[in-house]
This record gives sequence, C-alpha cells and structure tokens, in this order.
Amino acid sequence: MKRLDSGALKLDLEKTVYEIVVFIRRIVEESGADGVVIGLSGGVDSSVVAVLCVRALCKERVLGVMMPVAFTPAEDIKNAKELAEWLGIRTELIEIQDISESFGRKLRINQENLRQRIPMANIRARIRMIILYYFANLNNYLVVGTGDRSEDLIGYFTKYGDGGADFMPISHLYKTQVRELARYLGIADEIADKPSSPQLYPGHRATDEIPLSYEELDPVLVGLFDNKLPPREVSRLTGIPLKAVDEVLRRFNGSRHKRAFPPMVREW
Repeated sequence: MKRLDSGALKLDLEKTVYEIVVFIRRIVEESGADGVVIGLSGGVDSSVVAVLCVRALCKERVLGVMMPVAFTPAEDIKNAKELAEWLGIRTELIEIQDISESFGRKLRINQENLRQRIPMANIRARIRMIILYYFANLNNYLVVGTGDRSEDLIGYFTKYGDGGADFMPISHLYKTQVRELARYLGIADEIADKPSSPQLYPGHRATDEIPLSYEELDPVLVGLFDNKLPPREVSRLTGIPLKAVDEVLRRFNGSRHKRAFPPMVREW
C-alpha cells in the first residue's frame, strides 16, 4: 500500500534551530522586552522552547516558572528543575494547589463530577497563564508559548490558558518533530520520550483525550493540512481508519475559535 511520504515529517535540524533562534531574537528585540518567561512542566515542548530561548537570548534573559499542583508527578518537577540547572536559568516555583482550591470552593466544584472536571482543568491552565503574565509584567518580559502544531490543529489546548502567550516558537512543528529536535538539542531522553500530559487533573494523559497516538496523528495531519488531501485518501495512504481521520477533522473544525481572534462587527 502506498503511504504518505515519511520525508514530510523529516526536519533539517540545523536549519530549524537557526530559524527559531532568529525568530525569538527578532520578536523580543522588536517588542523592546528585556527577556522571556516560560512555564516549565518537565515535558518535551517546554524543554525544547527553553533551550531555544537560551540560545537566542542568553540564560540571564530567560525565566522558568514551575507551577505544580498536588497531583503533579514528582518526576515532572525533577525534570523541570534539572533542565533549568543544565541551562543555568533563573526559576520560580509557585505551587497553585491552594489557588485552584479557592476557585473550586467559590464555584462549588465537585471534583468527582466528570462534567465539572474539564472546566476545572481549564481553570488550572488559566491560573498558570496569569502567573506567567505577572512575571512578564514585573520584568518587562514576554510570555513564550510552548504549543506544537499537532495539538494546535486539533484544539488540544486551553483557550487563554496554555494558549495565552505573546509568541509561539514551535507551533509550526508536529509533536514527533519536537521530540526529534529535543534529542538534537541534547535534552535527556527521559524528557524527549516522556508521554505527553498537561497534568490538569489527576491521572491526566494526552493519549486519553486525543483520537490517535502522536505517531499516528502526525501523518494524518500532514495529509489533511499540508497535502490538502480528502479524508478518505489520507486514510488510504496512512492506514488509519477513516472514522479516526474524520474525528481529527471534526476536532479541527470544532476548535477554529481557539486559533482565531474573537469575531468583531468590523475588522480593524
């Protein structure tokens, strides 16, 4: 069976790093900012972005903020701290459990109610965004987003949460490409290969919420959005069931509002 060209996901790693470093440097300089602040989760996306920011700006102009909750795995905090130490950047550790609980009490959220779980998860993401912007405002910094193309295209991020940032250095890269770039940058395998999880509720795993594994998802996204192929053809070329390809497209269409400026009566 003919399949999508695997080269579509193959990166020129040296060129990719150069382009992103130049982009970061230009955005920061044009804004008149003194540096950047990034939320460090211990995951591959934030780790890659942190390394690229240090390369672009120098370690003194990068601030990493860790914002765990009670159920954040100890390994994630350890990975985030070790990465920051490796890079030599300044860090802040802000535990947000009590802030989250305050929202929960005020809104009378029942943590066992599955219907309320996602709204509460989004609150946690937005708490983190608020904290990042506090440090950005305090230091005349920009907030760096860590979203990748795989998650952006299917809307797997929180609007005005982890989707709230001043610029997005890796939003053009698919998750499997980000993992490849992480290894090229010298990031530890335990981070580069770690299963993705926003850690917005206990036991939270990305694979529980996205329709395919990233290794399956990325070729589908390439077929649909880079090659502009119809779903049936993408299914044929990737070997992914048509139902799953249709679900990817449904998620893209259903999350358009997350990737767009709020509608206005008149455009500027």
